[in-house]
Amino acid sequence: MRAHEQVLAHLEAELVAGRVALGGRLPAERALAEQLGVSRGSVREAVRVLEAMGVVRTAVGSGPDAGAVVVGDPAASMGLALRLHAATSRLPVRDVVATRVLLETWAVAEAARRCAAAASPADGGSGSAAAAPDLAEADRLLAAMDRAVEEAPDDAARFHALDAEYHVALATAAGNAVVEAVMASLRQAVNAYVMAAVATLPSWPTTARRLRAEHHAVVALVRAGDADAAADAVRAHITGFYAETSLDRRA
Repeated sequence: MRAHEQVLAHLEAELVAGRVALGGRLPAERALAEQLGVSRGSVREAVRVLEAMGVVRTAVGSGPDAGAVVVGDPAASMGLALRLHAATSRLPVRDVVATRVLLETWAVAEAARRCAAAASPADGGSGSAAAAPDLAEADRLLAAMDRAVEEAPDDAARFHALDAEYHVALATAAGNAVVEAVMASLRQAVNAYVMAAVATLPSWPTTARRLRAEHHAVVALVRAGDADAAADAVRAHITGFYAETSLDRRA
């Protein structure tokens, strides 16, 4: 095991044991190097790896904000890995689309089930059986996409930036942190494909208006608690755009 890997293994054990928690600060570079019997350069290398993985955030200086703080952002490392592999053309677009369908149909169906459960009386009483998922962020992004279509109908980049956040917001509403993290990273990886496809469309403004209507329909079905219909709607939304463009002819 190389020296920086020894540092990584030690820090992993500290996190698992709870001796270092989310929001906590890693030991000082000098102290960690002396404790493990490695060079400070090896500690720095390990911390750089953790920062690239989204596990810590570092700040230079000597104040209270200096050092490495555990932030726990799994989408950061997954997003970077997916983007790099996408750049090598080792991730076929059709496989990315199939993965999106798999994850997003489950996510909206689960969010709809949570809405339905919240609307059902608990044990025959008057209270709600469960807390409804928070769809406020999805609503905010829908409003922003509406404005984008009206104010800048030809600005596909603006629309798709909001679109990416919208799909992550739906995954968040499902209440599964792993699915949310994978969706966040997957949307980063697919954005380049989507933007390249815009040029192949007969009319981006026409497509944008259709996508906007589909976005509203999915949220409405989730809020209504219709899991099957929400899943069908998001599947048609994803595969419809894919079929409309030249993406389905790419390797």
